[in-house]
Amino acid sequence: MSVNALDLIRRPFGRPLRRSDLPHQVLPKRFALPVFASDALSSVAYATQEILTVLALAGVAYFTDSLWIAGLIVMMVLVLLVSYRQTIFAYPNGGGAYIVARDNLGEGMAQLAGAALLLDYILTVSVSIAAGVANFGSGVHQFIPSVPVFNAAANVGVSLGVLFFMWYINKRGVRESGRAFAVPTYFFLAATFLMMAVGFAKYLTGNLGTVQQVHNIIQANTTLTLFLLLRAFASGSTAVTGVEAISNGITAFEEPKSRNAANTMVWMCGLLSVMFLGITKLALATHAQASNSETVISQLGRTVFSAHSPFYVAVIFGTAGVLVMAANTSFADFPRLAALHAGDGFLPRWMTDRDNRLVYGIGITVLSVASGLLIVVFKANVTRLIPLYAIGVFLSFSISQSGMVVRWLKTSKLKPGERVPSYSPEGVLVTTLEHDRHWYAKLAINGFGAAMTAVVVVIFAFAKFTEGAWVTVLLVPTLVFIFFRIHHHYRSVKQRLAPDEAQIAEYLATPVRRMYLLTISSLDRQTLPALRDLVQMRGSGIIREAVHVDVNEMESDDLRRRWREQDLDARGVPLVVLPSQFGGGNIVGDLVDYVRGVLLSDPGIRVELIIPEWTDSRGWWRWLFARGLHHLTGTRLKLAFLSQDRVTVTNHRYVVSDTATAA
Repeated sequence: MSVNALDLIRRPFGRPLRRSDLPHQVLPKRFALPVFASDALSSVAYATQEILTVLALAGVAYFTDSLWIAGLIVMMVLVLLVSYRQTIFAYPNGGGAYIVARDNLGEGMAQLAGAALLLDYILTVSVSIAAGVANFGSGVHQFIPSVPVFNAAANVGVSLGVLFFMWYINKRGVRESGRAFAVPTYFFLAATFLMMAVGFAKYLTGNLGTVQQVHNIIQANTTLTLFLLLRAFASGSTAVTGVEAISNGITAFEEPKSRNAANTMVWMCGLLSVMFLGITKLALATHAQASNSETVISQLGRTVFSAHSPFYVAVIFGTAGVLVMAANTSFADFPRLAALHAGDGFLPRWMTDRDNRLVYGIGITVLSVASGLLIVVFKANVTRLIPLYAIGVFLSFSISQSGMVVRWLKTSKLKPGERVPSYSPEGVLVTTLEHDRHWYAKLAINGFGAAMTAVVVVIFAFAKFTEGAWVTVLLVPTLVFIFFRIHHHYRSVKQRLAPDEAQIAEYLATPVRRMYLLTISSLDRQTLPALRDLVQMRGSGIIREAVHVDVNEMESDDLRRRWREQDLDARGVPLVVLPSQFGGGNIVGDLVDYVRGVLLSDPGIRVELIIPEWTDSRGWWRWLFARGLHHLTGTRLKLAFLSQDRVTVTNHRYVVSDTATAA
């Protein structure tokens, strides 16, 4: 086996990094763009299609409405760009909507924003991967007709495989994932702009053809209504998802972090707006159709180029690649946001742990598992997943902008030159309030952004409620409830564990009588190390005993004889043989009764129950096998004394090897 193969087995995610390497795990702008902007950029691959899919229910004659709907959405993107640039400079340590809400609106609104974003990140992974696989399957069939269109089972299988790959790459580290995913994103941008350039050149010269041979076209079955237009707007608004990602991950940028993050956001929103409007206009010019089997991007690519053109293949594979890469935005932001919640005590504390590659590995795994479940449950169907999508992120948009409004109101009350620092519950500096002479203009921008996104939340919930948005509407408050129950648990435990400072010295000085009870079945190799420790133990207030349950008269007599021969009673470790109350079938019960009798007879005594155990030195699977066959008594004893604070159950391990000797 080669050295590289051995390294892959021993260190599957790469060389462990030290904490001192953490400041170097940052991204230059050229890598930060694909990591944090791939979600927003990739949404142009399906946003136009989702608008047309809804409008098709009223008839293709109404496809022209898609252009002004796209224009409204682009206007919303530009408003959010200006708003979030202000957030980036005001909160340079990142955290986005969660931190802004916690700092200005209180814990309740912060948890609401966080829950909405966490849920949206999970859906982003599911939708992006499912959409990428759908584009790939559609394009391969068009390019190679002998390859069938992916069915539901194939979509699910390929999607889960891609998800596993994303999990692995992100577990390798921030810089590694940035480098790995940069090429697909830039390839998509090049292929899309090439398609638009050629398409508009043909359109202006009158040489642009129309889409032909589209199968499984969605048929009209209703009339155009305001409700249908709202549904189309809500579906197209998925193009805005991911805009907030950069404000959440400012700490991942190179210095100067805020400026680099803000500039990256300008590039992201500019590229998004141009591509979204361009693709929508080309779709109208080529008479693209809303189909259940072929995506709009595929239709445009084979019309602008040809079904067998390498440029069409580039568009299809580039689109599929960036849609998959869009999931990486969630892999970058979900673990960070979950760690913030956990640090504040609203999620399990272990989600703040960084693994050997200095990433929040547990958060990455939780995101992968949750997204995988959605892919399986919804059979990797983008149309079924989309209604659950975006409502959460727009809710966080509205909360974040509202929090910024409150911030500007605070700064308006400060005098020029006055600075007021704001800290997190852990004492970490979050932001510094200072007077801003342009506060009223910034307040107006954030106020308009908050109102606009709040309206979109209502539209989305109303238009998509029966299609599945009700799941999100129900899940977000449910998550908030769970967060606060976790927080209540942590606060309750902290209060109950907090010592009385005045009594600490007195408590520590109080003498304690301690009894060490060694459970013993026979004098064998696994017992001898624990027995030696007990024999050599010294100190006042210590009682030592070996306890044996008589389940076999011959074995008990043999143990008594050997005990006398070794003169262990005289060495301070008497042997107590307990008669079995039920014919030898309840060893745990007999030991528990004996220990409880000791506790009742002496209210001031503490008991440490020592259980000798052996383990095999020849591999973890042998250890696991032995646990099931040999050591259930120790596990059952631990469970029996879980609620008893005066009893400690200790495993004294002995490692068995082929040349074992007593040690």
